[in-house]
Amino acid sequence: MNDLLPFRSLLTPEGRALLDEVRGTAPADELAVATRLRREHPADLVSAALGQARLRQRAAAKFGAEDAERMFFTPNGVEQSTRTSVAAYRAGRLRDLGVTSVADLCCGIGGDALALARAGIRVLAVDRDPLTVEVARANAEALGLAELIEVREADVTEVDTSAYDAVFVDPARRGGRPGGAARSASLRGGGRATGGRIFDPEAYSPPLSWAVGAASAARVAALKIAPGIPHETVPADAEAEWISDGGDVKEAVLWFGAGIRPGAVRATLLPGPRSLLGRGLPDPRVRPVGRYLYEPDGAVIRAHLVAEVAESVGGGLVDATIAYVTADELRPTPYASAYEITDQLHFSVKKLKALLREREVGSLTVKKRGSAVEPEELRRKVKPQGPNSATVFLTRVAGAPTMLLGAPANG
Repeated sequence: MNDLLPFRSLLTPEGRALLDEVRGTAPADELAVATRLRREHPADLVSAALGQARLRQRAAAKFGAEDAERMFFTPNGVEQSTRTSVAAYRAGRLRDLGVTSVADLCCGIGGDALALARAGIRVLAVDRDPLTVEVARANAEALGLAELIEVREADVTEVDTSAYDAVFVDPARRGGRPGGAARSASLRGGGRATGGRIFDPEAYSPPLSWAVGAASAARVAALKIAPGIPHETVPADAEAEWISDGGDVKEAVLWFGAGIRPGAVRATLLPGPRSLLGRGLPDPRVRPVGRYLYEPDGAVIRAHLVAEVAESVGGGLVDATIAYVTADELRPTPYASAYEITDQLHFSVKKLKALLREREVGSLTVKKRGSAVEPEELRRKVKPQGPNSATVFLTRVAGAPTMLLGAPANG
């Protein structure tokens, strides 16, 4: 209850006016602003308003500045909530499957519920944490979606979802209480999210096995999981989808039910969306480095679909254990970034430094895969100087530590 009182005070006319007043306050100005405002407002309300302003600034990257300025957050909510672009894509896919109502279990601050409602889907949003529930309810009202979103405080394992077309489950993966999101430490946005990240799906809250059971009872179900989930733990009757946004892998989703292809694997890239469906190809052959190097998107790598990319560009791997594809021709693909390779060297800082000096490279992008060298450490040692730019890949070629120098390919 200690966290609820400051939050509720933000919903009062005084609290909302104070939120408007502190909007955009820079961290360096917080002390002076707080001192001034505490002359006219309760100290706890001022602290809560400034903390909320800080959280809204952090949340803008996920929710966009316009929505973030109207929404309410907890530190865990900002850290763990789904990026709007990803939530909107997933909601659109549910809508395309004919879903009109969803039970959103472990709803957190309501990011996914908001996206579902904006897709025209009626939502039951459930979480066990009292503060999280109130924040989710306030967000539905703030964005004008309260008519489509019912927010309920309950243990998700005890909720009857039979009245809904679909179930969406986003288990807590950072520790916390079963049946809902991890407890938020406070409303003040300076703290770190509580709990450590959980990698064992059975240590999720609730466990993945429970979520799969809940999915089997629904016509359609989507389970959000960590992108590092081992492929062997994916149920045979699920479709597994890895999603990236702007090149960053954000999540994996297990899909069940009507309209889903059991056993299918796909990588979806946003914006777009562009989806690459696995075809069960064997591992690509290893071949010498050609003129072009392709760096597959992270979602493609997580989905184990590098072979599909290699086939599409007519290439092979530089090493059997490295997800770099090489080819002699440039065949642009949305699923990998292409680079034209100019030099291949055995790993040597001295040789690289000399080559960069000869090419007058001052802007150096360092990428690595299969190398223990840290990019910043290498950049300090070679001290690039000059008007030109280049990209160096630290990797293995046929098992040997290698440097590949090049630049993004045009085409």
